Amino acid sequence: MARGICAAQVVVRKAILLPLKMREWVKCMPVSDEERGQKSEELLGKLQEKLGDYILESGVSLGDAEVRIRAEGVSDFFRLLKLDSELAFNMFLDVTAVDWMDEREDRFEVVYHMLSLSTHHRLRVKVDLPEQSPRIASVSQLWAGANFLEREVFDMYGIEFEGHPDLRRILMYDEFKGYPLRKDYPVQGKQPRIPLRAPEVENTARHMHRSELVQIGRG
Repeated sequence: MARGICAAQVVVRKAILLPLKMREWVKCMPVSDEERGQKSEELLGKLQEKLGDYILESGVSLGDAEVRIRAEGVSDFFRLLKLDSELAFNMFLDVTAVDWMDEREDRFEVVYHMLSLSTHHRLRVKVDLPEQSPRIASVSQLWAGANFLEREVFDMYGIEFEGHPDLRRILMYDEFKGYPLRKDYPVQGKQPRIPLRAPEVENTARHMHRSELVQIGRG
């Protein structure tokens, strides 16, 4: 399969509306597990050379490069990860968290998934945080797409992202107590009742001053 052409290439070459950069990226993606592993090893070498002071451990997991870094170095690490021309991780794919309650010294682990469209490298970055007051620097100023994702991690795990422009709940309502994805969250826990913020009648077109909607259906 090392010299084969994946189905995605055939589709992308025929997709007229797909941006040229994305077409070239899919065209050049590794087509074998061996090639993917080699590219990940090459990436780890560059990361150790340029950002080794921040890295605690590194390796290849499931074909992707993976590093664990110091929590206090998050801002500088990710800034260089994006702005360095050889690394060029310009796409922020995801950030999530893991609750290792009673299994590790540091209870929480924040996990980032990164992609470089120019070098076709994928990278997984892990950061350990303590149980008491878990805090980590926000990267939303580098990748706008991190904004809502960091809010989701805060909402579900209670991990605070320092420097985030609008860190508040995104899935649960403001009065919700606790963090649902923590392992000690009570399965049958009850939440306090909250008053209706506004009578339903105030959500009609008439109360929103949109008279054009009120007239719909009238002769």
